[in-house]
Amino acid sequence: MSFVCLTKPVLHGYFRSSCSWRVRIAFALKGIEYDQVAVNLIQDGGQQFTEQYKTLNPMQQVPAVEIDGLVLSQSLAVIQYIDETRPGPRLLPADPKKRAQVRMISDIIASGIQPLQNLHVIQKMGTEKVQWAQHFIHRGFQALEPILKQTAGKYCVGDEVRV
Repeated sequence: MSFVCLTKPVLHGYFRSSCSWRVRIAFALKGIEYDQVAVNLIQDGGQQFTEQYKTLNPMQQVPAVEIDGLVLSQSLAVIQYIDETRPGPRLLPADPKKRAQVRMISDIIASGIQPLQNLHVIQKMGTEKVQWAQHFIHRGFQALEPILKQTAGKYCVGDEVRV
């Protein structure tokens, strides 16, 4: 399925956010032009906590993407949506087994490693926050490494750039 869009998607993100970077990279790989709205996660206690942004994204996280009359949050959901609705290089493999491997690896990173270095999570931790985060991030990478040994080609899964 492919959509003809009259308006460019709008990415609400933060320049240092790895989740926002995922979406920017996917847009670039697909050749999608988009507008950006900066959401500073530090300024004024975090612009993501404003009522205006909460209306856009109730999770009060970046990124949020306005596209095709929808507001999507969560970078992997955005990436999968643009892959399914836009022409250009595939971001997920056509083969269901490889696609499942890509999703598994992406979920390990997005759900098991990345949140532990998230600014909001770190701010809620006590005095041992750095050691705590490092422990679980290291644990995530230890789990990821043997998986990548089985799936890797030139890239994490095969020989083409994927999510």
